[in-house]
Amino acid sequence: MKSNYKRIGNYIKEIKVRNTEQKAEQLLGINIDKFFMPSVANVVGTDLSVYKLVRKYQFACNRMHVGRDYRLPISMSKSDEEFMVSPAYDVFEIKDTEVLNPEFLMMWFTRKEFDRNAWFYTDADVRGGLPWKSFCDMQLPIPHINKQRVIVKEYNTIQNRINLNNQLIQKLEETTQAIYKQWFVEFEFPDENGKPYKSNGGEMIECEIGVIPKNWEHKEIASICDISSSKRIFESEYQKFGIPFYRGKEITQKKAGDVISDLIYISNERYNELVKNYGKPSQGDILMTAVGTIGSTYMVDDERFYFKDGNVIWFKEFKQKGSNYFLYDFMQTEQFSNLINEITIGSTQSAITIKTFGQQKLVFPENKILKKYLSLSSVLNNNLKHIKNENYKLSELKELLLSKLATGEN
Repeated sequence: MKSNYKRIGNYIKEIKVRNTEQKAEQLLGINIDKFFMPSVANVVGTDLSVYKLVRKYQFACNRMHVGRDYRLPISMSKSDEEFMVSPAYDVFEIKDTEVLNPEFLMMWFTRKEFDRNAWFYTDADVRGGLPWKSFCDMQLPIPHINKQRVIVKEYNTIQNRINLNNQLIQKLEETTQAIYKQWFVEFEFPDENGKPYKSNGGEMIECEIGVIPKNWEHKEIASICDISSSKRIFESEYQKFGIPFYRGKEITQKKAGDVISDLIYISNERYNELVKNYGKPSQGDILMTAVGTIGSTYMVDDERFYFKDGNVIWFKEFKQKGSNYFLYDFMQTEQFSNLINEITIGSTQSAITIKTFGQQKLVFPENKILKKYLSLSSVLNNNLKHIKNENYKLSELKELLLSKLATGEN
């Protein structure tokens, strides 16, 4: 199969077109996920005429930090408008697009194996740069152009569906947050006549934070559920196969519906022992990252897994039906983000404890309002879960398609 592999440098040519006429206005960088993004560089007073131009179906890459980041930031422009990139970037294009399809080449660059190979070729520099010659010496399989186009079409069909689902996810999340704000911040939930409560004379009472609806409470989060963590798991207990083991990174990926990269496991025997002695997360429980990137939350589905001890907080055994959805939806709000910032501000370490978080207070509705809210929130969150699960499967299919590029399998 390696006989079908060809040297990248044989099919590309470097482009060094500068912004000499200064017609391009947009300056972009490249992130490690291989997307162009607005540059954060301060270019006030900078001579932009020396910056390089990128046009449609041309590539740009930053070879400077591959050894450090274990990835090569590289991307292909699909924009009809030309834009600028740093003079330090390499810009190149395919010599003959009837031999090598630009989108097919970009698919190859997105493979994890490509980044591993690029890292192998990095030089001895502290930053671990990838020499241009080494990049050109890397190889890829180049099937007939018609087959390349079929593969690209299949890949784009999957990606377009993922993009559409992401739009639906955003709309559902915005809807959920808007309802939460209307009901529990503005207190305009529907009264017995279906009218907004507060603006239609709903009775309000005084509490330590101001006025809240009658029969509502301002109480600690620890009073609505049990808050704990897991039994400590040591790195020496990690396995290559078995029961999935989630750290904060994996919780964040689960929340987003992403395919988990570099999944680790514990043995079935260790998992069964932990479940027997300490229990396990059940469907409807909530997990929240508590170290590093704090506040990423995941509502547990019907699945077998375990999770890292102090790095993740476990909310379980909710006292009232529906209060898990109420708490989870609160955790998606700007109000929650502000709360996390208040707790961690001035801290020398980015972390939050079970005790500290449990002492935080929420305005909690009376039971009949909570039940009404559950009927809305559960539908929205279940739809979100369904779409994220579909994206997960589509992402797996996309990864499978990328893996087949190396073998030439259909």
